[in-house]
Amino acid sequence: MIETLQLIVQKVNRARNLDDVLAIIVNEVRLAMEVDVASVYLTDFERKQHVLMLTEGLDIDDMDSIRIDEGEGLIGLVARRAEPVNLAEAHKHPRYKLFKGIGAEDLHAFLGVPVIYQRDVLGVLVVQCCRDSAFSEGDVAFMVTLAAQLAGAIAHAEARGQGSSIEKIKSASTELFINGVPAAPGVGIGTAMVLSPDADISLVPDRSVEDIDEEVFKYQDALAIVVKEIDDMKERLGEDLDEESRVLFDAYALLVNSDTIVDSVIEKIRGGNWAQGSLRDVIQDTVEKFAGMDDLYLRERADDIKDIGHRILQKLTDKDKVERSYPKKTVLVGENISATDLAEAPIKNIVAVVSTRGSSSSHMAILARGMGIPTVMGAVDLDLSESDGLEYIVDGYQGRIYIESSAGVRKEYSRLAREDTQLGKELNGLRKELAQTPDGVTVPLYVNTGLMADITPSKKSGAEGVGLYRTEFPFMIRDRFPGEEEQRKIYRETLKAFAPRPVTLRTLDIGGDKALPYFPIQEENPFLGWRGIRVTLDHRDIFLTQIRAMLRAASGLENLSILLPMISDLSELEEAIFLIDQVFTEMKEDGEKVSWPKIGAMIEVPSAVYQAEEMAQRVDFLSIGTNDLTQYLLAVDRNNSRVAKLYDSLHPAVLRAINQVVDAGHKYGCPVGVCGEIAGDPAAAILLLGMGADNLSMTVAGLPRIKWVIRSFSQRDARIMLTRALQFTSADAIRKYLNSALEGAGLGGLLRAGK
Repeated sequence: MIETLQLIVQKVNRARNLDDVLAIIVNEVRLAMEVDVASVYLTDFERKQHVLMLTEGLDIDDMDSIRIDEGEGLIGLVARRAEPVNLAEAHKHPRYKLFKGIGAEDLHAFLGVPVIYQRDVLGVLVVQCCRDSAFSEGDVAFMVTLAAQLAGAIAHAEARGQGSSIEKIKSASTELFINGVPAAPGVGIGTAMVLSPDADISLVPDRSVEDIDEEVFKYQDALAIVVKEIDDMKERLGEDLDEESRVLFDAYALLVNSDTIVDSVIEKIRGGNWAQGSLRDVIQDTVEKFAGMDDLYLRERADDIKDIGHRILQKLTDKDKVERSYPKKTVLVGENISATDLAEAPIKNIVAVVSTRGSSSSHMAILARGMGIPTVMGAVDLDLSESDGLEYIVDGYQGRIYIESSAGVRKEYSRLAREDTQLGKELNGLRKELAQTPDGVTVPLYVNTGLMADITPSKKSGAEGVGLYRTEFPFMIRDRFPGEEEQRKIYRETLKAFAPRPVTLRTLDIGGDKALPYFPIQEENPFLGWRGIRVTLDHRDIFLTQIRAMLRAASGLENLSILLPMISDLSELEEAIFLIDQVFTEMKEDGEKVSWPKIGAMIEVPSAVYQAEEMAQRVDFLSIGTNDLTQYLLAVDRNNSRVAKLYDSLHPAVLRAINQVVDAGHKYGCPVGVCGEIAGDPAAAILLLGMGADNLSMTVAGLPRIKWVIRSFSQRDARIMLTRALQFTSADAIRKYLNSALEGAGLGGLLRAGK
């Protein structure tokens, strides 16, 4: 039975559309299980019915006529229970319903299993026999497994509006769309152009070489060409882009020339493998390390590295780049559209970008936001093989893609696009304004960053400082720990760029899921393992060197704050402060001009929430890391697609924890800031204002939107709304309440397209 199951799954995966999938399932199930009848029903959610889509063994001319109301018959029973129903004599069951004249009178044994996708029952798979015995446990397991395969096929086909089977259960008024992750706001309408890499690094074989020096030269020459191309892209974009977005390409050049990649490839070449094979190994290893990281910002660098690898490979193989013709209004579509893909395109022709992978933290998304190009990432249900040349409507607010939509939808989105353009101009006008409420409360807005390339866009966005500077990236692109002077230069550039505005440098936050290439850490549960402050306190030399570099970098600027990550116990906090004092004292004794920095603790684990009062008495500020705090409080891995829906920072438990920390800090005169995704969420900003958060730190793109929210709600009203919100028992109810308030205040444009 296992072999049969594998063969059926292979056929399903090769099917062109849902109609083919249904035919394969019904035919193969009937043959494999040796039953008299095999049928599949799909759920029409609008009419609340289960519709017979296909059957083998029944005498039916018009299957669309077989419609069973929700909860009716054995089919309705399977759907309502959302579990298999296995009966020896189905006709004796009180819920049994007979359709006369189709040859079902002699069918006794009945087995129905639900087709479930993300908690929704999409249909029911049924087999029936004339015998009077129930089906075996093995039969049930076989059917359940096939139903799971069918569920994915149905969900994907519904998203694409693909096949007559979907048309049969959808009314003409239903407009189908594909969901993704909103990455850059706006509305784009145009013709899809599917991009694929010119060279696939995963297909490169191993090959030995005799002239190693020549192979090294060949590799270095390819690097030089790629760096030149990246520099040319940046210069060319000067015609269409502000300097702040062009600087992102410096990060690409840094990756190309990083010690970790360059030296590792050369070492493998000297080991006897040709340049292409050596490059493949290093790129794949580096991508794997970054892709396994918990920090979304750093995890997205995996795609940057993969893109760089493909470009270097193209130069090594002397393969000419494919010349592309871009339609006047192009929607760039692909599995993993990169920032360089966007930069190489004629920008004036690009109206939107859609990628089946990636998130809003990718460099492509950052660049698209800077260029004002609507973007949707992570559209996993998109069928790239059938997209080229189709009309796309891209809603960068809701993360939706409409394909070949109706004239009515096209007209409505055209209107929304015009309104959206006007709204963008109004938001840009707020950049120089304070984030001050109508009743006079000012909430400083800071940015989260981690690359030198982010400095200029952060300053021009109106940010009042850096709320979180991730110091990990310089450590990850080298083949060794960066020295004190190397670190000092990096920190100095950021501190100087924002002076006298505050800059918060977080000490090295690595661990199981963010292992350095030269400092590997293997753990079964990295989320609860050796990470953050635990690592650096165990390796004091790393911590002391970094603190010394920070203090030297801040000399004469007086705007440094040091943030300690993953504090779960008071002893960790006290030990870290002791070590900072040790470095400070030694530097003063050596005659160096250094100033004592502000020191903060990051509240991102439950134990820190309950010891926030004690911590507030020992530090200058608290910073709530809502991404990890939400993950730990809800026991949800936000990177796991199976449970990602449960991850919501507006969960009542998370909000109460944040409120408790703010109260604890204020009790002892300790400022409390909030960073993470929640700080850039317009709905959540109302509650954070009501709690009295002293500052909010977010991505550059979120600053003008959060500023608009704060300037629209008084703190008094926000406190009233906070009290009401904390009475709700679910994140969905809280979000609906807050979104309604935003709409009522005329801020609906922050939630959707249009004003």
